[in-house]
Amino acid sequence: MVLQTIPARIRWAVDLMEVRPADHVLEIGCGAGAGAELICSRLETGKLFAIDRSESGVDRTKRRCARFLESGHLTVRQIDLATLRVPVKRLHKVFAFNVNLFWVRDCADEVALLHERVVPGGAVYLFYEVKFPEEMSTVIEKASRSLADGGFRVSVAESKAPAVVGIIGRR
Repeated sequence: MVLQTIPARIRWAVDLMEVRPADHVLEIGCGAGAGAELICSRLETGKLFAIDRSESGVDRTKRRCARFLESGHLTVRQIDLATLRVPVKRLHKVFAFNVNLFWVRDCADEVALLHERVVPGGAVYLFYEVKFPEEMSTVIEKASRSLADGGFRVSVAESKAPAVVGIIGRR
């Protein structure tokens, strides 16, 4: 098996989240599985529930993270957040990287679902790679407003290298 590297942008984002061994985490848009791999490597009694609308994203995550599926720390499903019924009542953290949902359209229902399932003191972490700096103020403004309108307290974290912005909504 070829060892796959974890991009610096994903490593920075997961480090910022401070995943604890007992956390229950939802990943929205698991894609190639790098975030899932890094999050699961930090879990002991916790679990990651990873979703992606894409069948190929789900398949790639399952292949990359097979050992975490086998250990029971990871569940992966092909589903859209809008139709998701989170199987756990308590989420400590929600992780999304480059998921446009939160700034390109109305997502009040999805944010309400997250607010209902994230425990008090928990947080939603939306990360965006800064590929087009001129668009970032719009992304930050709209995603922040989506979370704030849903009842989250919002803060922003930025990294220059790697160029990533994190929008954090705390419950």
